[in-house]
Amino acid sequence: MECSWKMVLLLVCASLGVQYTAIRSLRDSFPASCQGSSTCQTRQPKESRWRSPCDESLFPVETTTSLTRRHILLFATTRSGSSFTGQLLNQHPGIFYVFEPLYHVQQAFTNSSSRLQRTLDRRALLGAYRDLLLNLYTCDLSFLENYIRPEPQDHLTGSFFRRSSSHALCSPPVCQEGSEETLEGQPDETWCPKKCRALNLTLASLACQERGHVAIKTVRIPEVGDLRTLTEDPRLDLKIIHLVRDPRAILSSRMTAFADQFRAWRIWNATGRQPRYVDLTQITRTCRDMEESTETGLQRPAWLRGHYLLVRYEDLALNPEKKTREIYQFLGLDLDHRVLTWIAQNTNVSTPSSSSEWNYKYSTARDSRATAESWRHHLGFDIVRTVQNLCNSTLSLLGYRPAQSVNDLRNLSKSLVEPRGFHPVR
Repeated sequence: MECSWKMVLLLVCASLGVQYTAIRSLRDSFPASCQGSSTCQTRQPKESRWRSPCDESLFPVETTTSLTRRHILLFATTRSGSSFTGQLLNQHPGIFYVFEPLYHVQQAFTNSSSRLQRTLDRRALLGAYRDLLLNLYTCDLSFLENYIRPEPQDHLTGSFFRRSSSHALCSPPVCQEGSEETLEGQPDETWCPKKCRALNLTLASLACQERGHVAIKTVRIPEVGDLRTLTEDPRLDLKIIHLVRDPRAILSSRMTAFADQFRAWRIWNATGRQPRYVDLTQITRTCRDMEESTETGLQRPAWLRGHYLLVRYEDLALNPEKKTREIYQFLGLDLDHRVLTWIAQNTNVSTPSSSSEWNYKYSTARDSRATAESWRHHLGFDIVRTVQNLCNSTLSLLGYRPAQSVNDLRNLSKSLVEPRGFHPVR
């Protein structure tokens, strides 16, 4: 009996040790980035390249640069309008914008099919996400090399996820072909993959250091509470833009963008009869995460004060310039004229560009007013009623009215979005 008790204790301790190691090993294995400096020593050979790349003793943590640099996180869920919103940050010439870098971490953590490994992954994933965000905010893009597959060679990769969504990664010094003449009138998504060669992560880090601020968009962190350690990190001035959208619109967009994954939903929508195998857990989880994050923000905890802004996609789509000005006021940044020009050119577009390469599910050229409520034409009332039952408290919290009938659903003269003012948490 005594041996059995000791064996159980040893197994518990071993399990906790493995979990702690998985979460912390990355940060312990890599040095902190050069804070407030754009000068690092030359990269070392591959077998020792992570050892002491910067002399941190030369650069105190709290420098003038670190205090004025903004670290912006666009925090959202899939198909909530985050690609569109991210472009409002990407257009600013002083912002180094990165689209979904956590994709690479997720891919690396989901390769194993072992149930024990998957359990460990879920516990370690957030720690890895936070470590990567911290390194990216301090312009150490080489940290990504641990996750990109195939592994970069000599800091070069052709597998950086959605590189073309970032102006900074498609223009000098990262891409010499990205001159103003080349950029004029051409969406990055069209020419960047063709004109720019493999991404040089060392040049990307230098480009990041040259810009005044860093913005990252992600849909892979479940709740805003998972970001507390970053908001409290003295090396960062983290500003969280929490983008939310009507769950009914999110589902409609997912059904269009991810047809295979939502096949059962599409059958239900086409026939009006719910298949027995429809997975309701994904939309339920989306609503739960959105609701819990919103409640945390509205409770105004000390660690979020000055760091959090709630934005409804519908408000942004209906009044893009006004809401963008509010976002930039929250960030403490001047609204560059290039942002306003992009808004004028991309929020009154009845159809996407004629280029087939630009007409795809991540396109940000749209009639924003029509897009905000297009789901009301596409979803059947039975599906809408189901989502309303599953997400009733989320809809109420965020100010989305339920449709009580088919007429309610289709009558666009009757808004399902209540007027709400969500102010920054100060």
